[in-house]
Amino acid sequence: MFNYKYALLLFFISVFSISCTSENDENEDGEPGIDKTANLQGLGDSASHLLSDAEFTSMHIEIVYVNGYAPSQAALTNFKEFLMERTFKPDGIKISLRAVPSSGKAPFSIDEIVDIEEETRTIYNAGDEIAVYIYVADGKSEKDEENKFTLGSAFRNTSMVIFGETIENFAARANAPAESDIEAAVYNHEFGHLFGLVDIGTEPQSDHKDEDNEGHCIVDNCLMQSSIEFGSGIIDEIDGGRIPQLGEQCIRDLQAAGGR
Repeated sequence: MFNYKYALLLFFISVFSISCTSENDENEDGEPGIDKTANLQGLGDSASHLLSDAEFTSMHIEIVYVNGYAPSQAALTNFKEFLMERTFKPDGIKISLRAVPSSGKAPFSIDEIVDIEEETRTIYNAGDEIAVYIYVADGKSEKDEENKFTLGSAFRNTSMVIFGETIENFAARANAPAESDIEAAVYNHEFGHLFGLVDIGTEPQSDHKDEDNEGHCIVDNCLMQSSIEFGSGIIDEIDGGRIPQLGEQCIRDLQAAGGR
């Protein structure tokens, strides 16, 4: 297990599951619009769709960030490589970025993030392309405590939030890793939850589920290990710029669910 000598640099990556009912927009003439139903399901429900090409042969990720909190190119490069390494998407993975003004709602509850998604999300599943929404917020989570911070949360089957301001503040602390490395670790970790890890939509193929920390792995050094959620874990794992990787047990889970 990890050394907790950096206990004052705690942070917490929350995992939420929100199931929603059918929702169809109408245009100004009252005609049926985009069917959003498939993108408003519970966390982990689209794991196999994200991983395999059985139904969706491409993926489009819409990253909506508040002005001033655009993800770094280094983090995006690592993130896309992570996705390509684990998924079958022969028609490609596309990442679109769009800036929006601050909502002024910080600190955020997940319900408020859900409302922001409804206002700012523009891309939903279409044909053989699956869509994912990521919001990069300019404030902190309302669940933050002294020396304990939320960096990101996966909260629907194709939705997650990254707390950009919190990552920026954390990276400015003494002994903290580079901001782009923290970003990459958080993006990859949270997408691991969209992939259904661990046992939140993707069935474990071996006994590696952390019974004390839902959605996490007990294998040392795995990206999905619960200790990666704490400051000591992230600092030890990103030592020298090395981004945490999935362990073999988590990879086998993804492969059984249709991934690489």
